[in-house]
Amino acid sequence: MEQEIKNRVADSGIIQIDPKDFIPATTIIKLDIKGWLFEEMILKEKDFREHIKQHNWQQYNGAAVAVYCSVDAIIPTWAYMLISEALQQHASTIFFGNTTQLKEKLAIDAIEKINIENYSNKRIVIKGCGDENFSPAVYMLLTQKLKPVVKSIMYGEPCSTVPIYKSK
Repeated sequence: MEQEIKNRVADSGIIQIDPKDFIPATTIIKLDIKGWLFEEMILKEKDFREHIKQHNWQQYNGAAVAVYCSVDAIIPTWAYMLISEALQQHASTIFFGNTTQLKEKLAIDAIEKINIENYSNKRIVIKGCGDENFSPAVYMLLTQKLKPVVKSIMYGEPCSTVPIYKSK
C-alpha cells in the first residue's frame, strides 16, 4: 500500500516573510554624478550648475532615485542639495546612497507601516537567503514589529530554521 506524501511545511500554518517583498514595485534608478566632475575628481561650481541645468530630469518621473558619486571625490553638501531640488518635481523618492541602500530604506519604510494584526498568533519564518541582501537592520525591525503579536519567529527557510522568539 502506497502512503501519501504530505508536505508538513505547507500544512504547518507557517507564514514566510521575505524582506524583498517590502520593496515597492517602483522603478529604481541610480544617478552617479562622477561624470559631472572635472576629470571625475573635482567639482567646479559653474560646470556643475550647467550639468544640473542641462540634465534630462524627466527620465526620473515617478522613480525612486539613488544619488551618489562612485569616485573618491570631495563633493560639497550643497551639490547634493541642488540635485535634490532638481529631482523633487520628478522622482517619487530621492535618496543619498547606492541602489542597495535605497532598496533597504524602501523596505524599512514599508515594514514600519505594516499592520501587525495580520500576523496575530501566527508562526513566522523570516526568509534569510534571497535575491536581495539586507543588513541586520531590516531583520531587527521585523522582529521588533512582529514580536508583540506572533506565536513564534524563526529565521531561515521553513525546512531549516533558527528559532528567534517563542511566546510563552
